[in-house]
Amino acid sequence: MSPISLSPFLRTGREASLTFILITVFLDVLGIGLIIPVLPSLVGEFTSRPDEQAYWYGILTATFGVMQFICMPALGALSDRYGRRPVLLLSVFGLGVSLLVQATATSLLALLLIRIVSGGTAASFSVANAYVADITAPDKRGKAFGLLGAAFGLGFIFGPVLGGLLGSEDVRLPFFVAASLALLNFLYGYFLLPESLPVESRSPFTLGRANPFSALLNLGRLHGVGGLMGVFALNGFAQFVLQTTWVLYTTFRFGWGPTQNGLALCVYGLINVIVQGGLQGWLLRRVGEVRLAVVGMSSATIAFVLYGLADEGWMLYAIMCANLLAFASGPALQAIVSKAAGPKEQGVTQGSLNAINSLAIIFAPLLGTGLLAQVGHLPANDWRMGATFFLCAILQGAALLIAFVHFSRLRAARSLAKPAVIGLLP
Repeated sequence: MSPISLSPFLRTGREASLTFILITVFLDVLGIGLIIPVLPSLVGEFTSRPDEQAYWYGILTATFGVMQFICMPALGALSDRYGRRPVLLLSVFGLGVSLLVQATATSLLALLLIRIVSGGTAASFSVANAYVADITAPDKRGKAFGLLGAAFGLGFIFGPVLGGLLGSEDVRLPFFVAASLALLNFLYGYFLLPESLPVESRSPFTLGRANPFSALLNLGRLHGVGGLMGVFALNGFAQFVLQTTWVLYTTFRFGWGPTQNGLALCVYGLINVIVQGGLQGWLLRRVGEVRLAVVGMSSATIAFVLYGLADEGWMLYAIMCANLLAFASGPALQAIVSKAAGPKEQGVTQGSLNAINSLAIIFAPLLGTGLLAQVGHLPANDWRMGATFFLCAILQGAALLIAFVHFSRLRAARSLAKPAVIGLLP
């Protein structure tokens, strides 16, 4: 890939702004959100038993994660070299095509092959994060990442609801609509999305920077980041166990269908928007990034336990509403890491962070759906049906412990460094 071949994408006279990328991300997530309530049902068309459906759904989701893990650092490194705009556009276009092909899948093998392409193209979110880092000052990134999270939330408000309604008519219809949205998003980006990374701020592309394992090692070397890699990994693992088992779990335990699951995911997205889009800046000013991350993870740990113990569907909504601070912890952690990286490293840094989440996408579905398959035969009111959420609570609690130790050590190191600096002053 050469700069010449990408030159048509780089011609823009517009000034980069947060609004452009928020719209791009919203449309992208809206399309992906459409298929969340119906993908398990599509898998069910090719399976004969609930346990078989759960296992295959886990395999498809894990395949998606493998491709994200491989592609996220590579796309981030490419965006550091050629700019954010061309990489975003190519990724969005590829996602649209893969969704269109998924709508016509006739076997599990075909669906698996298509998910490989879909996982690679969905890795564009790491480039979107780098775009935000390009155009915001370090002290404003926590709020900016919160707005980006709100755009994600808006997509998940409308996407799953619309997907559930469309899926009740035809399980494949949401895939066609999602593909159309992705391709429209490509046209929007081509004509309206400006470039955010100046030519003088770009860095060479190397295979070492694109290699996900090398990228993770480089991320760990950033000052003040090392211990947070474990926090991101465990936090992501817990979140993806929840996300990949939610629809199957509520179906097994409460008898929910696509419409009810779409509504629940809508409420989840609405809370996410309220917190990250409206309250994030205020919370950061009042609490600070570190405290907000710790308190948010504490809230999430408790919420996971309560999810597992809930024996009526309405309780899930009450727990979501009480778990507000958990939605603010992710952008706070992301801002802490972003500040540790220079302007020429934002693409590969954000790609590495998302690669950590991709590792969770690989293993969380296999463990989560496997565990759910083991308890799926139990009566709906058996407390052991909540085993996947209890696992999430353990993972989230471990992330909280690592974060507490990490931040305590940093605070102690800074307190020791201050007297040494003072002693050098005349």
